[in-house]
Amino acid sequence: MAPKADALAGALPITYQLIEGDQARQVEGGVIDESLLSIYVNGESLATMMCSPLQLEALTVGFLYNEGLIDSAAEIGLLQLNQTRSVADVILTRDDPQLPRRMILTTGCGGGVTGQVLSQSYPALESGFVTTPAVISKLMRQLQGAARLYNAVRGVHTAVLGDETGLLVSAEDVGRHNAVDKVAGQALLDSIATRDRILLTSGRISSEMLGKARRMGLPVVASRTAPTSITVELAEAWKLCVIGYVRQGGMRVYTGGWRLGLAG
Repeated sequence: MAPKADALAGALPITYQLIEGDQARQVEGGVIDESLLSIYVNGESLATMMCSPLQLEALTVGFLYNEGLIDSAAEIGLLQLNQTRSVADVILTRDDPQLPRRMILTTGCGGGVTGQVLSQSYPALESGFVTTPAVISKLMRQLQGAARLYNAVRGVHTAVLGDETGLLVSAEDVGRHNAVDKVAGQALLDSIATRDRILLTSGRISSEMLGKARRMGLPVVASRTAPTSITVELAEAWKLCVIGYVRQGGMRVYTGGWRLGLAG
C-alpha cells in the first residue's frame, strides 16, 4: 500500500474513490503538487515554468547551465528564492549575459532554447566511455527505489545521474525536462562531475533532453520508455548511446551499442 501523502513534501493529500472489480472504496492518498517558478537573471525576466516545488535552487542552476547561460556554479553571485518560493532571483558574477527571449515553459514536452539542440550545434562527444547492460539495469532499479514521490502518489518523473558505483544525484519533477535540469544543477552545486557518467530517466527521451545530456557530457542516456526519431539522429551525430525500455531482463539499444560492448 502506498504511503499517505499528508506529510510527503511535493504531494498534497486527497481522498479519492478506488474501484477494484465491482467494488468501490474511499482511499486517503495524494496528488503531485504543481507550482509556478519565475526565474530572473540580473533583474531581467528569463523564464516562467510549471514545476514541482522541490530542489528549486538546483532547478534554477541546472536550467541556466543547460541553456548555456553559465558554465559553472561559480558564475552565480547570488541565488535567492522569495518567501513563497515562486520567484528565483539570480545575480551573475558577470554583467553581460546574453539572455534569450523570455520563455514560458509548461510541464509538457517543451524544453528551453530548442533551436540550439535541433541544429546539432554540439560537436560529437569525444569519449571512450563504456559500460555494461548489467550496470544500466542496476541503475534503473536504483532509480525506481529513489522515486519517492512516484512510489507514493505517481504522476511525477524521475531522473538520476549514476556510474558503476551507483546513484550520485536524483531528482523528481512533474516535468521530464525539469527533472534533468535538477540533476544538472544539483551536480553543479555539489561539485559532482557529470562527464562520462550515465543519465537515466523515467520518461520519454526527447531531443531537448538529449541536448541537455550532451551539454553535461553524458555518453549514455537510458529510459524506461522510448526515444524520439530526432533523438536517435542526434545521438548518432553526437556519439551517444541511447537505451530505451530498460525493464527486468532486457532493454533496447538504439544507438552507440559499442558503449555497451555490442558489436556493429
